Amino acid sequence: MADADANSTGESILTRDAALLQDTVREAGALAQSMFRTELKKWTKGASSPVSEADIAVNDLLEARLRAATPDYGWLSEESADDEVRLSRRLTWIVDPIDGTRNYLNGHHDWCVSVALVEDASPLLAAVFAPTSDEFFFAARGRGTTLNDGPVRATAGSELDFSRVAGPKPLVERLKPSLGEIKLHPRIGSLALRLCRVAHGALDAAFAGGNSHDWDLAAADLIVQEADGRMSDLSGDPILYNRREVTHGVLVAAGRDRHANIVAHFRNRPLP
Repeated sequence: MADADANSTGESILTRDAALLQDTVREAGALAQSMFRTELKKWTKGASSPVSEADIAVNDLLEARLRAATPDYGWLSEESADDEVRLSRRLTWIVDPIDGTRNYLNGHHDWCVSVALVEDASPLLAAVFAPTSDEFFFAARGRGTTLNDGPVRATAGSELDFSRVAGPKPLVERLKPSLGEIKLHPRIGSLALRLCRVAHGALDAAFAGGNSHDWDLAAADLIVQEADGRMSDLSGDPILYNRREVTHGVLVAAGRDRHANIVAHFRNRPLP
């Protein structure tokens, strides 16, 4: 890690928090896995967002472990009431207890536990754990990304193979050079996992449609960036976290050169 990063937070604190994060996310993933494909109480929040007792149980575990160990840090979770005290905290946990709840409840495998530690507006540590496929992504700012403890990198190059691109088809179709039909990578219901697939080269690019939130993105963002990828809005601007407004517009993640080409394309042909 660069000296500036080490000095801003403290090397011993970073080491402690990295171990805490990994251990806690593994424990949370095991809890979610133990409740997977069981009879669960479930309900809907907002217009159409599903929630289950598993989401709440995992959230409670994460909050109990992380907040007890770091009482001075802020907290932002999809399944917790928003406490705006977080806005005054330099370090804040940003949590999605089960990203891909609809898939989880339908018995599908593309769901995960996603947690980031954000320093000011940028992710500092990140863990994304998909228990059903035994994939544990971890990243620390300036130290690279690992998948199950092995280093990974986004794919190099600038060409676009649509079969290795995931995201909303009407959006991705705006990249195609002709009117011909394109066939995208099969849908990945967990947004965090969709973005993480870029970090280890399973996808060349991934898009997030509008209305994603900090908890969907923060961990995957660092995981992609530390794998020599880039993740941003379509203008190329970085994503800022732990602001009062936690909803984001259309985003793209890809390897460095491919990301630059996609951003250039949308700068010349902006969305309506």
